[in-house]
Amino acid sequence: MKVKIYMMLTMMMLAFTFGPTVSAKPVDEPAPKTFTDEEIEIRMNEMRQRVKEIKEMDKSELTRSERKALRQELRDMNKEARAFGERGVYLSVGAIIIIILLLILIL
Repeated sequence: MKVKIYMMLTMMMLAFTFGPTVSAKPVDEPAPKTFTDEEIEIRMNEMRQRVKEIKEMDKSELTRSERKALRQELRDMNKEARAFGERGVYLSVGAIIIIILLLILIL
């Protein structure tokens, strides 16, 4: 009797543990656009030109909302310029600590 109960419990456990896998269709996300060096240089020149225009503007005549829009535009251009310039390798603090510890252990 105990053997039947243990068999049933084992079967129930295995039935719920190893259930059928759900095969969902993967979402097709568009690949991020990669820019060539020429396109990046053209866009950077456009942004530099726009920044010059903003610096030469007489901002005293602008309303508060227009000044806020200019600040937001400058922030967006700054973020875009930083995104174009990110081509280096960055290490986190944890990675640096691990590298130092490995060097200490090896040497």
